[in-house]
Amino acid sequence: MSTKCWQDVLVALRQIIRATDIHSRKLMKACGLTIPQVVVLRAIQDLGNVTVRSISKHVSLSQATVTTILNRLEQRQLVRRVRSERDKRVVNVVLTEEGNRVLASSPTLLHESFVSRFEHLENWEQTLILSSLQRVARMMEAEGLDAAPLLDVGAIDKTE
Repeated sequence: MSTKCWQDVLVALRQIIRATDIHSRKLMKACGLTIPQVVVLRAIQDLGNVTVRSISKHVSLSQATVTTILNRLEQRQLVRRVRSERDKRVVNVVLTEEGNRVLASSPTLLHESFVSRFEHLENWEQTLILSSLQRVARMMEAEGLDAAPLLDVGAIDKTE
């Protein structure tokens, strides 16, 4: 193997980062939403009249992060918070008509097309990719970093 193989690995990592960044910008331009915002909107669409806790579990983001995202979505009138009729302590989140419209016009997320292609691989290929990427994460001392299973750039806990 070439002594410059590590450079090829770093180039491939950079290509992944750039592809994610480019897709994130296209999404923002197309519908004015960030990837985490679209993911949260889709979770609400999938789950219906739902609590922040349920959304948080569904999208693998902290409740604090989901609350911040919901605040921004509510400001844009894409979601509405509604008190439960059965238990007034419980607040649910629902999509507004505008939220449904914006969501319907949003493009496919990068990780969705990745998942589709990844699931068509043989099991051994999936395992090989997973173990290789986990090793790269350890080599970059990134295995302890909090990360949701969606392709986005930046620190969503701080900006979203």
